[in-house]
Amino acid sequence: MSQTIQFHQILEMINDLSLDEQDDLINIIRHRQIEKRREEIAQNIHQARKDYQEGKVFRGNIDDIIAELNND
Repeated sequence: MSQTIQFHQILEMINDLSLDEQDDLINIIRHRQIEKRREEIAQNIHQARKDYQEGKVFRGNIDDIIAELNND
């Protein structure tokens, strides 16, 4: 409930900003989202490389994958 109240308060505060300030805020948030997503992608790549080096990645064609799934 507290989070909802805070969110509502934030929306009210944004509403009080000028249109230019709202545009600036939108741009800042977009850039932060883009940067956060880049960091997530970099972490996923790092984990994928680690898994590959440790032999935790299955490689093969579709028939190999189906055979592997049927063995479980």
